[in-house]
Amino acid sequence: MRRCGEKFLIGKLTTLIDKGRPNIGLFLSMSLDLNTILKDWPHEGGAIKVRKILGLDGREKLQLRIDLGILQMETTGRPDGQRPHGCESLLIYHQLRAARVEEKGENYELTPEQCAELQQEGIQYYHRYLSLFQLNDFAGVVRDTQRNLDLFSFVTEHTDREEVAWSLQQFRPYVLMMNTRAKSSILLAQGKFADAMAEIQHGRDSIMEFFQRSNFPELAAKSSEIAFLDEWMDEVRAKRPLSKLEIMEREMEHAVTREMYERAAELRDAIRLLKASEQRV
Repeated sequence: MRRCGEKFLIGKLTTLIDKGRPNIGLFLSMSLDLNTILKDWPHEGGAIKVRKILGLDGREKLQLRIDLGILQMETTGRPDGQRPHGCESLLIYHQLRAARVEEKGENYELTPEQCAELQQEGIQYYHRYLSLFQLNDFAGVVRDTQRNLDLFSFVTEHTDREEVAWSLQQFRPYVLMMNTRAKSSILLAQGKFADAMAEIQHGRDSIMEFFQRSNFPELAAKSSEIAFLDEWMDEVRAKRPLSKLEIMEREMEHAVTREMYERAAELRDAIRLLKASEQRV
């Protein structure tokens, strides 16, 4: 933020000098202090505050309020707007290099320093998908969480240092949970309750599988991510509207309980026909 402000003022000063205008001192006296901006948008402990603004370049930006200031991010590409080595991200740069090396039948190995740089880049995407989730931009969350999952896999595949791989893989359960929440939220908004529940179950299974294949399978029992998805599944199941088949089955059970056997028989036959038609479809 500070560097951006400095570049903006320098650009204004250069324009004034080129035009020979006399009021350069006005810009020299302007403060780079961000307190005015921060006071207009105060930080609240325990709350994630996000907003969209229009940048000076005419493109939409994301702003995340943190205790010490504001993080500003691009909505697409690398969050800081940089293009390392001319690529959209550092991960893509290394993926392209790895592909070229492996085409020659050689192994591509990341140095600890490169792994650290990739981890720092991953943190940028974490801040963005957290912000997008607050704005209900679930498609963006799916994109950025999947990107970080790919990052974890890539680093694990291209380093022989287990502690380096685990420094990223330890976050996989959380990122899987956020990815699952975003995908399921999209389905729920479309009224696809069964598909949403299947997605929640798939996410839970993926987290469980990760723990079972790791060196710490006992962590599954303490996983807050699994616990959250279990609770969410119960909530979605409770809110899910009954299908036509389920309504008929409940009505048949009610008819039997009240000894309305003729009605129960009619419903039984109707249920058989409905199941048969669904199988044909």
